[in-house]
Amino acid sequence: MIDFLLHADVHLRDLIQQYGTTTYAILFAIIFAETGLVVTPFLPGDSLLFAAGALAATGAMRVEVLALVTAGAAFLGNMVNYSIGRRVSHMFHLDAPDTTVHRFVKREYVQRAHQFFEKHGGRAVVLARFVPIVRTFLPFVAGGASMTYHAFMLYNAVGCALWVGVCVGAGYLFGNIPVVKDNFTLVALGIVFVSLLPLLIELVRNRQRRSKESSGEARA
Repeated sequence: MIDFLLHADVHLRDLIQQYGTTTYAILFAIIFAETGLVVTPFLPGDSLLFAAGALAATGAMRVEVLALVTAGAAFLGNMVNYSIGRRVSHMFHLDAPDTTVHRFVKREYVQRAHQFFEKHGGRAVVLARFVPIVRTFLPFVAGGASMTYHAFMLYNAVGCALWVGVCVGAGYLFGNIPVVKDNFTLVALGIVFVSLLPLLIELVRNRQRRSKESSGEARA
């Protein structure tokens, strides 16, 4: 999976050569699973769309079909995840007993997504599309928090359109520039780092906040 993430351009080119237009269905399945199934947050997202956009610029794929397929997959994946959340989110409360499910879905990931949702509200559904791991669990949390179905659907549509537009668009415009094409591994790592940056900043802030609270209690 790491190899696919770092060399998504090579693997996608191989898929196109081997499967042709069926590659669209493969991309749909990957993007859908990344956000639609709570147990698959490790699947590639941003870098895969960037690589697909770069290949579309060479004529290997039709960019309009690519955008519609991947945006549709992201939208439907989120809606499925939201529906699952409405049914089983109670299993991930801090005081809920451990089950087999917790071996595959970490309780802390769900709680982190919940904090993100509480802080940003409806905007979190849009913002989460750009944050790996969080985008997998936030629809689940939104469903568990009983966010209005129509409100979630609206924010979901906006977030998916922006995410696909930015990632595929960036790949389409810049993916075939020689310095980018020849250093795709570094570019993929950079995409992952930028995507995780909001989450890392939030973790640092939480740690600093807890440290100050502990210092205040110690002084008291």
